[in-house]
Amino acid sequence: MAIATGIRQSMERSSWIRKMFEEGTRLKSVHGEQNVFDFSLGNPDVEPPEEFFMKLKDLAAGRKPGIHGYMPNAGYDEVRKAIAEGLEKKHGTKIGGGNIIMTCGAAGGLNVVLKTILDPGDEVIVPKPYFVEYGFYVGNHNGKLVPVKTNDDFSLNIDNIKKAVTEKTKAVLINSPNNPTGRVYAGEEVGALAGLLRNYKSAGRTIYLISDEPYREIVYNKISVPWLFDFYSECFVVTSYSKSLSVPGERIGYIALNPSCEDAESIIAGMILCNRIIGFVNAPAFLQRIVSFLGDVRVDVGPYEKRRNMLMEGLGSAGYEFARPDGAFYLFCRAPGGDDIRFVQHLQKYNILVVPGAGFDGPGHFRIAYCVPEDVIKRSIQKFKEGLDSYS
Repeated sequence: MAIATGIRQSMERSSWIRKMFEEGTRLKSVHGEQNVFDFSLGNPDVEPPEEFFMKLKDLAAGRKPGIHGYMPNAGYDEVRKAIAEGLEKKHGTKIGGGNIIMTCGAAGGLNVVLKTILDPGDEVIVPKPYFVEYGFYVGNHNGKLVPVKTNDDFSLNIDNIKKAVTEKTKAVLINSPNNPTGRVYAGEEVGALAGLLRNYKSAGRTIYLISDEPYREIVYNKISVPWLFDFYSECFVVTSYSKSLSVPGERIGYIALNPSCEDAESIIAGMILCNRIIGFVNAPAFLQRIVSFLGDVRVDVGPYEKRRNMLMEGLGSAGYEFARPDGAFYLFCRAPGGDDIRFVQHLQKYNILVVPGAGFDGPGHFRIAYCVPEDVIKRSIQKFKEGLDSYS
Protein backbone atom coordinates (compact mmCIF):
# COMPACT_ATOMS: atom_id res chain seq x y z
CA MET A 1 0.00 0.00 0.00
CA ALA A 2 1.49 3.33 -1.12
CA ILE A 3 0.00 5.49 1.65
CA ALA A 4 0.13 5.21 5.43
CA THR A 5 -2.44 2.94 7.07
CA GLY A 6 -3.74 5.74 9.28
CA ILE A 7 -4.29 8.05 6.32
CA ARG A 8 -6.03 5.30 4.36
CA GLN A 9 -8.38 4.67 7.29
CA SER A 10 -9.02 8.40 7.65
CA MET A 11 -9.86 8.68 3.96
CA GLU A 12 -12.36 5.84 4.27
CA ARG A 13 -14.25 7.46 7.15
CA SER A 14 -13.70 11.13 6.38
CA SER A 15 -15.74 13.94 5.32
CA TRP A 16 -19.39 13.57 4.61
CA ILE A 17 -19.19 17.19 3.48
CA ARG A 18 -16.85 16.23 0.68
CA LYS A 19 -19.04 13.29 -0.29
CA MET A 20 -22.07 15.59 -0.54
CA PHE A 21 -20.07 18.06 -2.59
CA GLU A 22 -19.13 15.33 -5.05
CA GLU A 23 -22.74 14.12 -5.21
CA GLY A 24 -23.81 17.69 -5.87
CA THR A 25 -21.47 17.91 -8.83
CA ARG A 26 -23.01 14.74 -10.25
CA LEU A 27 -26.60 15.87 -9.73
CA LYS A 28 -25.92 19.27 -11.29
CA SER A 29 -24.47 17.61 -14.37
CA VAL A 30 -27.65 15.53 -14.72
CA HIS A 31 -30.39 18.00 -13.71
CA GLY A 32 -28.77 21.39 -14.22
CA GLU A 33 -27.35 23.65 -11.52
CA GLN A 34 -30.61 25.60 -11.03
CA ASN A 35 -32.47 22.39 -10.18
CA VAL A 36 -30.14 21.22 -7.41
CA PHE A 37 -30.39 22.64 -3.87
CA ASP A 38 -26.92 22.37 -2.38
CA PHE A 39 -26.75 23.10 1.36
CA SER A 40 -23.69 20.96 2.00
CA LEU A 41 -20.78 23.39 2.14
CA GLY A 42 -20.29 26.11 4.75
CA ASN A 43 -18.68 28.53 2.32
CA PRO A 44 -19.57 32.14 3.24
CA ASP A 45 -21.13 33.86 0.24
CA VAL A 46 -21.70 37.38 1.60
CA GLU A 47 -19.09 39.57 -0.09
CA PRO A 48 -16.26 41.06 2.00
CA PRO A 49 -16.90 44.63 3.19
CA GLU A 50 -15.86 47.50 0.92
CA GLU A 51 -13.12 48.54 3.34
CA PHE A 52 -11.38 45.23 2.67
CA PHE A 53 -11.17 45.89 -1.06
CA MET A 54 -10.02 49.47 -0.51
CA LYS A 55 -7.16 48.38 1.74
CA LEU A 56 -6.34 45.50 -0.62
CA LYS A 57 -5.94 47.92 -3.50
CA ASP A 58 -3.96 50.39 -1.41
CA LEU A 59 -1.46 47.83 -0.11
CA ALA A 60 -1.09 46.09 -3.47
CA ALA A 61 0.25 49.33 -4.91
CA GLY A 62 3.05 49.49 -2.32
CA ARG A 63 6.66 48.92 -3.38
CA LYS A 64 8.43 49.17 -0.02
CA PRO A 65 11.72 47.21 -0.15
CA GLY A 66 11.55 43.86 1.64
CA ILE A 67 7.79 43.94 1.98
CA HIS A 68 7.50 40.37 0.68
CA GLY A 69 10.48 38.96 2.59
CA TYR A 70 10.69 36.65 5.57
CA MET A 71 9.22 37.80 8.89
CA PRO A 72 9.15 36.64 12.53
CA ASN A 73 7.32 33.30 12.71
CA ALA A 74 4.75 34.77 15.11
CA GLY A 75 3.83 37.46 12.56
CA TYR A 76 4.64 41.12 12.19
CA ASP A 77 5.06 42.84 15.55
CA GLU A 78 2.91 45.79 14.47
CA VAL A 79 0.12 43.45 13.37
CA ARG A 80 0.19 41.48 16.63
CA LYS A 81 0.07 44.77 18.53
CA ALA A 82 -2.88 46.03 16.48
CA ILE A 83 -4.82 42.79 17.06
CA ALA A 84 -4.13 42.93 20.81
CA GLU A 85 -5.19 46.56 21.05
CA GLY A 86 -8.44 45.74 19.25
CA LEU A 87 -9.18 42.92 21.68
CA GLU A 88 -8.31 45.11 24.67
CA LYS A 89 -10.68 47.80 23.43
CA LYS A 90 -13.51 45.34 22.80
CA HIS A 91 -13.19 43.15 25.89
CA GLY A 92 -11.42 45.35 28.42
CA THR A 93 -8.69 42.77 28.97
CA LYS A 94 -5.01 43.73 28.93
CA ILE A 95 -3.39 41.35 26.44
CA GLY A 96 -0.33 42.79 24.68
CA GLY A 97 0.95 41.91 21.23
CA GLY A 98 3.33 39.34 22.66
CA ASN A 99 0.36 37.10 23.47
CA ILE A 100 -0.88 37.04 19.86
CA ILE A 101 0.41 34.68 17.17
CA MET A 102 -0.75 35.17 13.59
CA THR A 103 -1.71 31.88 11.93
CA CYS A 104 -2.90 30.28 8.71
CA GLY A 105 -6.55 30.48 9.68
CA ALA A 106 -8.18 28.90 12.73
CA ALA A 107 -7.27 25.41 11.49
CA GLY A 108 -3.60 26.36 11.50
CA GLY A 109 -4.00 27.96 14.91
CA LEU A 110 -5.62 24.89 16.46
CA ASN A 111 -2.89 22.66 15.14
CA VAL A 112 -0.23 24.97 16.56
CA VAL A 113 -1.89 24.96 20.01
CA LEU A 114 -2.30 21.19 20.04
CA LYS A 115 1.24 20.56 18.82
CA THR A 116 2.50 22.77 21.64
CA ILE A 117 0.61 21.25 24.57
CA LEU A 118 0.00 17.58 23.73
CA ASP A 119 2.20 14.67 24.73
CA PRO A 120 1.50 11.29 23.07
CA GLY A 121 -1.71 9.80 24.47
CA ASP A 122 -3.00 13.06 25.96
CA GLU A 123 -6.76 13.50 25.71
CA VAL A 124 -8.81 16.46 24.47
CA ILE A 125 -12.46 16.59 25.53
CA VAL A 126 -14.89 18.08 23.01
CA PRO A 127 -18.68 18.55 23.35
CA LYS A 128 -20.53 16.82 20.55
CA PRO A 129 -21.64 17.38 17.88
CA TYR A 130 -18.42 19.05 16.78
CA PHE A 131 -16.57 20.24 13.69
CA VAL A 132 -15.58 17.18 11.70
CA GLU A 133 -11.85 17.97 11.52
CA TYR A 134 -11.17 18.11 15.29
CA GLY A 135 -10.40 14.41 15.49
CA PHE A 136 -7.82 14.74 12.72
CA TYR A 137 -6.23 17.81 14.33
CA VAL A 138 -5.82 16.06 17.68
CA GLY A 139 -4.60 12.89 15.99
CA ASN A 140 -2.01 14.89 14.05
CA HIS A 141 -0.19 15.41 17.34
CA ASN A 142 -0.64 11.92 18.81
CA GLY A 143 -3.52 12.90 21.04
CA LYS A 144 -6.93 11.32 21.54
CA LEU A 145 -10.24 13.11 21.04
CA VAL A 146 -12.84 12.36 23.72
CA PRO A 147 -16.35 13.38 22.57
CA VAL A 148 -18.86 14.21 25.32
CA LYS A 149 -22.63 14.42 24.91
CA THR A 150 -24.27 17.82 25.30
CA ASN A 151 -27.80 18.48 26.53
CA ASP A 152 -30.78 18.08 24.21
CA ASP A 153 -30.58 21.78 23.28
CA PHE A 154 -26.84 21.38 22.61
CA SER A 155 -25.84 23.37 25.69
CA LEU A 156 -22.82 22.17 27.68
CA ASN A 157 -23.39 19.28 30.06
CA ILE A 158 -20.83 19.96 32.78
CA ASP A 159 -21.46 16.64 34.55
CA ASN A 160 -20.66 14.72 31.37
CA ILE A 161 -17.47 16.71 30.91
CA LYS A 162 -16.47 16.01 34.52
CA LYS A 163 -17.06 12.27 34.04
CA ALA A 164 -14.86 12.31 30.92
CA VAL A 165 -11.84 13.77 32.71
CA THR A 166 -9.00 11.29 33.29
CA GLU A 167 -5.37 11.59 34.31
CA LYS A 168 -4.62 11.95 30.59
CA THR A 169 -6.91 14.95 30.00
CA LYS A 170 -4.89 17.91 28.74
CA ALA A 171 -7.55 20.21 27.32
CA VAL A 172 -11.21 20.91 26.66
CA LEU A 173 -11.99 22.25 23.19
CA ILE A 174 -15.18 24.24 22.60
CA ASN A 175 -16.58 25.90 19.49
CA SER A 176 -19.02 28.80 19.94
CA PRO A 177 -20.99 29.67 17.86
CA ASN A 178 -20.97 26.01 17.10
CA ASN A 179 -20.58 24.23 13.80
CA PRO A 180 -22.91 22.35 13.13
CA THR A 181 -25.59 23.47 15.65
CA GLY A 182 -25.29 27.26 15.68
CA ARG A 183 -25.36 27.14 19.47
CA VAL A 184 -23.68 29.94 21.45
CA TYR A 185 -22.56 28.78 24.89
CA ALA A 186 -23.95 31.24 27.44
CA GLY A 187 -21.86 32.92 30.12
CA GLU A 188 -23.37 30.64 32.77
CA GLU A 189 -22.23 27.55 30.87
CA VAL A 190 -18.74 28.89 30.27
CA GLY A 191 -18.50 29.98 33.90
CA ALA A 192 -19.53 26.52 35.11
CA LEU A 193 -16.96 24.89 32.83
CA ALA A 194 -14.25 27.28 34.01
CA GLY A 195 -15.18 26.53 37.62
CA LEU A 196 -14.79 22.82 37.00
CA LEU A 197 -11.36 23.30 35.44
CA ARG A 198 -10.23 25.61 38.25
CA ASN A 199 -11.00 22.82 40.72
CA TYR A 200 -8.45 20.61 38.95
CA LYS A 201 -5.92 23.45 38.91
CA SER A 202 -6.39 23.92 42.66
CA ALA A 203 -5.60 20.22 43.04
CA GLY A 204 -2.28 20.71 41.24
CA ARG A 205 -3.01 19.95 37.57
CA THR A 206 -3.74 22.16 34.62
CA ILE A 207 -6.41 21.42 32.04
CA TYR A 208 -6.35 23.98 29.25
CA LEU A 209 -9.47 25.47 27.70
CA ILE A 210 -9.31 26.09 23.94
CA SER A 211 -12.03 28.09 22.23
CA ASP A 212 -12.39 27.86 18.44
CA GLU A 213 -14.20 31.07 17.43
CA PRO A 214 -14.29 31.69 13.66
CA TYR A 215 -18.05 32.42 13.88
CA ARG A 216 -17.82 34.87 16.83
CA GLU A 217 -19.07 37.79 14.72
CA ILE A 218 -21.90 35.81 13.04
CA VAL A 219 -24.57 36.03 15.76
CA TYR A 220 -28.23 37.04 15.84
CA ASN A 221 -30.79 38.70 18.11
CA LYS A 222 -28.10 40.73 19.92
CA ILE A 223 -26.60 37.58 21.42
CA SER A 224 -22.99 38.00 22.56
CA VAL A 225 -20.32 35.33 22.75
CA PRO A 226 -18.66 35.20 26.20
CA TRP A 227 -14.99 36.22 26.27
CA LEU A 228 -13.05 33.32 27.79
CA PHE A 229 -10.31 35.44 29.31
CA ASP A 230 -12.93 36.76 31.76
CA PHE A 231 -13.57 33.25 33.05
CA TYR A 232 -10.38 31.21 33.04
CA SER A 233 -6.66 31.93 33.02
CA GLU A 234 -5.37 28.78 31.29
CA CYS A 235 -7.04 29.39 27.95
CA PHE A 236 -6.43 29.96 24.27
CA VAL A 237 -8.78 31.73 21.86
CA VAL A 238 -8.26 30.66 18.25
CA THR A 239 -10.04 32.44 15.46
CA SER A 240 -9.90 33.51 11.83
CA TYR A 241 -11.26 36.18 9.51
CA SER A 242 -12.80 33.55 7.22
CA LYS A 243 -16.35 34.35 8.26
CA SER A 244 -16.06 37.79 9.84
CA LEU A 245 -14.52 39.25 6.65
CA SER A 246 -15.77 36.49 4.33
CA VAL A 247 -12.26 35.57 3.12
CA PRO A 248 -11.88 31.83 3.90
CA GLY A 249 -9.54 31.19 1.00
CA GLU A 250 -7.02 33.70 2.33
CA ARG A 251 -6.22 31.56 5.41
CA ILE A 252 -5.62 34.32 7.96
CA GLY A 253 -6.28 34.07 11.70
CA TYR A 254 -4.59 34.21 15.07
CA ILE A 255 -4.13 32.64 18.49
CA ALA A 256 -4.63 34.74 21.62
CA LEU A 257 -3.19 33.32 24.84
CA ASN A 258 -4.51 34.62 28.15
CA PRO A 259 -1.53 36.55 29.62
CA SER A 260 -2.60 35.30 33.08
CA CYS A 261 -1.85 31.74 31.98
CA GLU A 262 0.83 30.03 34.03
CA ASP A 263 4.04 29.64 31.99
CA ALA A 264 2.61 31.97 29.34
CA GLU A 265 6.07 32.96 28.15
CA SER A 266 7.20 29.39 27.47
CA ILE A 267 3.85 28.50 25.86
CA ILE A 268 4.15 31.44 23.47
CA ALA A 269 7.72 30.41 22.63
CA GLY A 270 6.52 26.85 22.04
CA MET A 271 3.72 27.99 19.73
CA ILE A 272 6.09 30.19 17.74
CA LEU A 273 8.33 27.17 17.21
CA CYS A 274 5.38 24.96 16.27
CA ASN A 275 4.05 27.54 13.81
CA ARG A 276 7.36 27.10 11.99
CA ILE A 277 8.04 23.39 12.26
CA ILE A 278 4.54 22.17 11.41
CA GLY A 279 5.15 23.83 8.05
CA PHE A 280 3.03 26.98 8.20
CA VAL A 281 6.20 29.06 8.90
CA ASN A 282 4.11 32.22 9.21
CA ALA A 283 0.69 33.58 8.35
CA PRO A 284 0.29 35.21 4.90
CA ALA A 285 2.13 38.53 4.93
CA PHE A 286 -0.25 40.49 2.73
CA LEU A 287 -3.35 39.49 4.67
CA GLN A 288 -1.68 40.23 8.00
CA ARG A 289 -1.22 43.84 6.91
CA ILE A 290 -4.79 44.12 5.67
CA VAL A 291 -6.50 42.84 8.82
CA SER A 292 -4.32 45.02 11.04
CA PHE A 293 -5.92 48.09 9.44
CA LEU A 294 -9.55 46.92 9.50
CA GLY A 295 -10.20 46.97 13.25
CA ASP A 296 -13.92 46.39 13.86
CA VAL A 297 -14.85 46.12 10.17
CA ARG A 298 -17.03 43.06 9.65
CA VAL A 299 -19.40 41.60 7.06
CA ASP A 300 -23.08 42.40 7.24
CA VAL A 301 -24.75 39.48 9.07
CA GLY A 302 -28.19 40.68 8.00
CA PRO A 303 -28.37 38.41 4.92
CA TYR A 304 -27.48 35.36 7.03
CA GLU A 305 -30.10 36.22 9.63
CA LYS A 306 -32.75 36.72 6.95
CA ARG A 307 -31.94 33.35 5.39
CA ARG A 308 -31.98 31.65 8.79
CA ASN A 309 -35.44 33.04 9.45
CA MET A 310 -36.71 32.05 6.00
CA LEU A 311 -35.43 28.52 6.44
CA MET A 312 -36.81 28.12 9.98
CA GLU A 313 -40.22 29.38 8.92
CA GLY A 314 -40.37 27.21 5.81
CA LEU A 315 -39.06 24.01 7.36
CA GLY A 316 -41.05 24.51 10.55
CA SER A 317 -44.24 24.77 8.48
CA ALA A 318 -43.22 21.67 6.53
CA GLY A 319 -42.93 19.66 9.76
CA TYR A 320 -39.20 19.60 10.47
CA GLU A 321 -37.82 19.87 14.00
CA PHE A 322 -34.67 21.80 14.93
CA ALA A 323 -33.05 23.92 17.62
CA ARG A 324 -33.01 27.65 16.87
CA PRO A 325 -29.39 28.61 16.03
CA ASP A 326 -27.90 31.57 17.89
CA GLY A 327 -25.16 32.14 15.34
CA ALA A 328 -23.03 30.76 12.49
CA PHE A 329 -24.97 29.82 9.34
CA TYR A 330 -26.18 26.28 9.98
CA LEU A 331 -29.49 24.66 10.91
CA PHE A 332 -29.17 21.28 12.64
CA CYS A 333 -32.42 19.39 12.05
CA ARG A 334 -33.72 16.16 13.53
CA ALA A 335 -33.83 13.34 11.01
CA PRO A 336 -37.30 11.77 11.00
CA GLY A 337 -37.06 8.24 12.35
CA GLY A 338 -33.56 8.93 13.67
CA ASP A 339 -31.58 7.54 10.72
CA ASP A 340 -29.80 10.62 9.41
CA ILE A 341 -27.83 8.87 6.67
CA ARG A 342 -30.91 7.19 5.24
CA PHE A 343 -32.91 10.44 5.30
CA VAL A 344 -30.10 12.46 3.69
CA GLN A 345 -29.93 9.87 0.92
CA HIS A 346 -33.70 10.13 0.56
CA LEU A 347 -33.52 13.92 0.16
CA GLN A 348 -31.11 13.45 -2.73
CA LYS A 349 -34.05 12.06 -4.72
CA TYR A 350 -35.42 15.61 -4.52
CA ASN A 351 -32.05 17.11 -5.49
CA ILE A 352 -31.44 18.36 -1.95
CA LEU A 353 -27.93 18.06 -0.56
CA VAL A 354 -27.41 18.26 3.19
CA VAL A 355 -24.87 16.62 5.50
CA PRO A 356 -25.72 13.79 7.92
CA GLY A 357 -25.13 14.52 11.58
CA ALA A 358 -23.05 11.36 11.84
CA GLY A 359 -20.27 13.34 10.17
CA PHE A 360 -20.22 15.62 13.24
CA ASP A 361 -20.74 12.85 15.80
CA GLY A 362 -24.34 13.99 16.01
CA PRO A 363 -26.32 11.05 14.59
CA GLY A 364 -30.06 11.48 14.23
CA HIS A 365 -29.68 14.98 12.78
CA PHE A 366 -28.56 16.61 9.55
CA ARG A 367 -26.90 19.94 8.85
CA ILE A 368 -28.16 22.58 6.45
CA ALA A 369 -25.66 25.31 5.51
CA TYR A 370 -27.77 28.37 4.64
CA CYS A 371 -24.93 30.49 3.22
CA VAL A 372 -26.70 30.24 -0.14
CA PRO A 373 -28.80 32.69 -2.21
CA GLU A 374 -32.30 33.42 -0.90
CA ASP A 375 -33.78 32.10 -4.12
CA VAL A 376 -32.29 28.67 -3.45
CA ILE A 377 -33.96 28.60 -0.03
CA LYS A 378 -37.33 29.74 -1.41
CA ARG A 379 -37.37 27.15 -4.17
CA SER A 380 -36.16 24.36 -1.90
CA ILE A 381 -38.90 24.52 0.73
CA GLN A 382 -41.47 22.66 -1.35
CA LYS A 383 -38.87 20.00 -2.15
CA PHE A 384 -38.04 19.63 1.55
CA LYS A 385 -41.75 19.20 2.25
CA GLU A 386 -42.15 16.60 -0.48
CA GLY A 387 -39.14 14.75 0.83
CA LEU A 388 -40.51 14.64 4.37
CA ASP A 389 -44.05 13.73 3.31
CA SER A 390 -42.83 10.84 1.16
CA TYR A 391 -40.44 9.41 3.74
CA SER A 392 -41.36 6.24 5.53
